[in-house]
Amino acid sequence: MSGNTLGLLFSVTTFGESHGPAIGCVIDGCPPGLALSVADLQPDLDRRKPGTSRHVTQRREDDVPEILSGVYEGVTTGTPIAILIRNTDQRSKDYGNIAQAFRPGHADYTYWMKYGVRDHRGGGRSSARLTAPIVAAGAVAKKWLAERFGVTVRGYCAQIGTVAIPFETWAGVNANPFFAPVPEGSPKIDELEAYMDALRKSGDSCGARLYVEASGVPVGWGEPLYDRLDADIAHAMMGLNAVKGVEIGAGFMSVTQRGTEHSDQIVAGRFASNHAGGVLGGISTGQPITVSLAIKPTSSIRLDRATLNTAGEAVTINTEGRHDPCVGIRATPIAEALLSIVLMDHALRHRAQCADVSVATPPVQG
Repeated sequence: MSGNTLGLLFSVTTFGESHGPAIGCVIDGCPPGLALSVADLQPDLDRRKPGTSRHVTQRREDDVPEILSGVYEGVTTGTPIAILIRNTDQRSKDYGNIAQAFRPGHADYTYWMKYGVRDHRGGGRSSARLTAPIVAAGAVAKKWLAERFGVTVRGYCAQIGTVAIPFETWAGVNANPFFAPVPEGSPKIDELEAYMDALRKSGDSCGARLYVEASGVPVGWGEPLYDRLDADIAHAMMGLNAVKGVEIGAGFMSVTQRGTEHSDQIVAGRFASNHAGGVLGGISTGQPITVSLAIKPTSSIRLDRATLNTAGEAVTINTEGRHDPCVGIRATPIAEALLSIVLMDHALRHRAQCADVSVATPPVQG
């Protein structure tokens, strides 16, 4: 099955299924000499893992990674890094009623038509469970980017369903179950709690909007024309389950802006704005890389919907089991991981071609 690898020089190949014995990834191209242990991977895996609040799936997975290769005496060796995460809380029987029917909004029909066979247990390969290895690989990229270039990658949830979450502070993002950028004790958390409680009781689901940024990115990363930095970011983000839209910088707001507003003027050696989202001509400008994602409502819901079975007969289906009423709630660390992987790949590509290029004094200071 093709399409399982992200990146060129820093490449990540994932494997496994939602209800198989394990999932994992192989990272190829990580430079040698990076201090790396499970402790570097666990914090982001804990942020993503299920069962962390009543607002997400109650599947209980510890998501403790095992580093099988590529690290010796605490540092990377330059050889492939294999990471394994064991599945320990599968309930395959919950999916018996969909073995012969296609869930609306899911990949059931397309997988069956493409391959002639599908693993219906939890969605098999199409499950968001497969984002755990990506988060582990992203933690490796995050650490390398931070140590080598001082790059910081972080994100937050900007909207859940109809509830917009205006940015107030980065400090609160990891202090609440919604990755909301508000202070602890904010009334916005109470509003989100009430919204999600009502949604869960109704048996329905909702979508979300995420924001992720990378600060400290040097100018020059990205390859024109078809390996543009923003194009590769969009490509990676669209590989995240349930993502239906990606915006770089001003995104679709650019449609209503005039050229005098959208073009980021350079004043006193600095960009006066960042509508470009840190990328011009597919190459980083030195400003923060800013990305917004639209995530669709969860397709696995307890309400009856019309569909077909494999015999082409009309049937009614609802999905039993444990599911996120809003998959976007746990997606922030995944988006951070994907952005980190793309940036590390382009950092290595830039180093490979342009390591000898030097501009004495960059005229624009971010």
